Amino acid sequence: MSLLTVRQQIVACERCDRLRAYCRQIAREKKAAHRQDVYWGKPVPGFGDPRARLLVLGLAPAAHGANRTGRVFTGDGSGDFLMRAMHRAGFANIPTSRRVDDGLELRGAYIAAAVRCAPPDNKPTPQELHRCQPHLEAEVATLSRLSVVVALGKIAFDAWWRVMAAKGVAIRPRPAFAHGARCDVDGWPTVIASYHPSR
Repeated sequence: MSLLTVRQQIVACERCDRLRAYCRQIAREKKAAHRQDVYWGKPVPGFGDPRARLLVLGLAPAAHGANRTGRVFTGDGSGDFLMRAMHRAGFANIPTSRRVDDGLELRGAYIAAAVRCAPPDNKPTPQELHRCQPHLEAEVATLSRLSVVVALGKIAFDAWWRVMAAKGVAIRPRPAFAHGARCDVDGWPTVIASYHPSR
C-alpha cells in the first residue's frame, strides 16, 4: 500500500465515535485566538519524507494545533519546539510549524502520532489506541528506511512496541519508558524515549 493511500485512509477514518465527535465539536466551537480559522477537524495523517530514516512519534493531534491545521505538530507550541530542534539537527528546512502552507519540509524524517484524532484532555482510551494502531502500522510499513524512532511520551513509546509485536517481534520484558532511554533490537530501528514537548 502506498503512503498516499494510507494517508487517505487515515483522513477518512470514523472508527472512534467519541474522538470524531470531539474533533468536530472543537472545530465548530474554536478557540478565541483562532475563531477566523477554518478548522481541519478530521483525523491527521503523518507528515514528512517518505524516505525517512527518523520517525518522530507523538501522542495525538492537539485540539487547536493539528486538529485545526491538518498537519501533525503544527500550529501550537509543541510543534514550534519540535521544529526548532529538528531544524537545528538538519531535518527541517525552517524552525517553525505554523500552517500547512508555511513551506515546512522535512528531510530524512517523518512525524506521526499514536492516535490520529485529538482526544479530550489528551487522554485516548485503550480501545481508541487499539483502533488507531493499524494506521500507525500501515504508515510504518511504507517507511522502509527507518533506522531511529524517537517516541515522545509513554503512549507513543508503547505504540511503537505494539508495531513491533504486530510484526512478530516479541520482546520480554518490554522495555519501560524512561526519558533518554535507548533500546536496540537487531534488525529494527533504534528506539529513543523522550518526554513529550507539550506544555
